Amino acid sequence: MAQFRYIAKSRAGERREGVLDAPDRRSVMLLLSRQGLVPISVSEGGEGALPAAATDKPAARSGDGKPARSAPATPAARAPRKNWFRFERRFRAHPRMKMGDMLLFTSELSDLLASGMTLGSALHALAQRSTGKPQDAIIVDLRDEIVSGSSLSAALAKWPESFPALFASMVKAGEASGQLPGVLERLVTHYERVQAAREKVAMAMVYPLIVTLVGVGAMIFMMVFVVPRFSAMFEELGGTLPLPTRILIGLSKGLIRYGWALVIGGFFLAAAVRRALKTPAGIEWKDRVLLRLPAMGHIVRANAFANFAHTLGTLLANGVQVLQALSIVEHTVGNSVIARAVRSARDRVTDGSTISRPLAQDGVFPRLLTDMLAVGEESGDMAGALEHIGRRYDNELDRAVKLFTTILEPAMMVLIAAGVGFMAISMLLAVFELTSGLNA
Repeated sequence: MAQFRYIAKSRAGERREGVLDAPDRRSVMLLLSRQGLVPISVSEGGEGALPAAATDKPAARSGDGKPARSAPATPAARAPRKNWFRFERRFRAHPRMKMGDMLLFTSELSDLLASGMTLGSALHALAQRSTGKPQDAIIVDLRDEIVSGSSLSAALAKWPESFPALFASMVKAGEASGQLPGVLERLVTHYERVQAAREKVAMAMVYPLIVTLVGVGAMIFMMVFVVPRFSAMFEELGGTLPLPTRILIGLSKGLIRYGWALVIGGFFLAAAVRRALKTPAGIEWKDRVLLRLPAMGHIVRANAFANFAHTLGTLLANGVQVLQALSIVEHTVGNSVIARAVRSARDRVTDGSTISRPLAQDGVFPRLLTDMLAVGEESGDMAGALEHIGRRYDNELDRAVKLFTTILEPAMMVLIAAGVGFMAISMLLAVFELTSGLNA
């Protein structure tokens, strides 16, 4: 047995410190957790000095050996100072977890809770890991909220940009049922599936984007550096140039002379379009257009329907009420047209209707989806039916992405080849025209 000096906080926020005999540091953490304390620092050796990370200065003691009243160091004071780093103030004002960081945090928290640690101890253990990212402040805040007596779902609700309503609602259901570790594990599975779907769509655009950038760059290079040299040579030789060559030379001179204006105009046009697409009317117009596109629309629909099925099924399986689940799903489907259909269905469900019938009436959701959902309602296994629907549309999303890339890649290559071919043919026509005139 070894002696360990500890500093901890009670649920009321009071500072406690002392010495415990235990075989290892983990046992001390468990003992403190069972006493309702959140450990701040545990160091081996009862007589040793406190580590620098535990407090800003050694704890002063009064004559009777009891610790003197002093304010404990805050997590911000113990953290490395980064006041001079750029954007540090912005990060502190609005810290946010990325999806990958949120998945890692949720997975580690689930593992710690499943191993027997209390929620406060698990969050403290995670808060002790300084990564230098804005997420550190979020984890510290969650730990402090739990120590002060708040629930995890209420603490998560303070960070809606990092933890969506789906996350907080499922955690609340897990707290009510006493199955918080299992709920966190299911959340990890759900968001890994969402992230995989996003990556599929993103990866489908990588190759066409690279081909487009390389092709457009090659054409700009030829218009700026190659065509002017041929143009000067043609002017020296004289003669009448073919129409395609005159068009190409005119485009080249315009690009060289007014290229700066085109860049500035394109920048402001892109900014204006981006701002317009963020308005409610612009978002609805964009989402409606995406649904009507031949190949992209299939991807958008499959992704939205898979997201709808997985999210609703996960919420219902964890005890979330139907109306609250539909309200959360409305904000997670990723398309305003489909979200409006979900909102309309939720209003009708309030009147006592089933879910499948109002979804079918709007005409947005496919007949197959609503029929499978109706079967789940009749059998009383909505979560199982939604899981089958989600898997079906996951497979459909894979096929849609493959079809999209199969169509888009050759289409982009044909367009780029047409542009480069037009320039090459225009130059060759002029060369043939001038050389034939010289031979005559």
